[in-house]
Amino acid sequence: MDGSTDGLPERRRGRAVGEDLRAAAVAAVLREGMSIRAAARRFALPRSNVGNWVQRYRERGHVRPDRKGGKPSRIEPHRERILRILAARPGLSMYGLCDALAAEGLVFHPTTVQRFLRRHRLDRETRLARRQPRKRWTRR
Repeated sequence: MDGSTDGLPERRRGRAVGEDLRAAAVAAVLREGMSIRAAARRFALPRSNVGNWVQRYRERGHVRPDRKGGKPSRIEPHRERILRILAARPGLSMYGLCDALAAEGLVFHPTTVQRFLRRHRLDRETRLARRQPRKRWTRR
């Protein structure tokens, strides 16, 4: 079976299963009375996945996948303090910002600070470009 049963798109190996296919498998179990094993066979899915989705649907009312990723960044709660420092000293480098934060008792690895600046579009070039007035072209 190729996974394209009932007009659903073909599933590619190594990819996450879409919500539509998850919902179809769960509906086959809950509405049609099909067993988890039979639904897994019908949609060419692992039996354990279908069982997990049925359980998730019963507990949460949806089959959306959980959010992936690690823990939230330690630097995010200090966003306002970082913005205050950057507003006072716009030309500050990433290492200068690390030092300014360390002076206030907040020690972060430079990579953490760099990722924060990129995530919030606060890298040095962008900050300096915002401060400089645009050059106007004049006719000679």
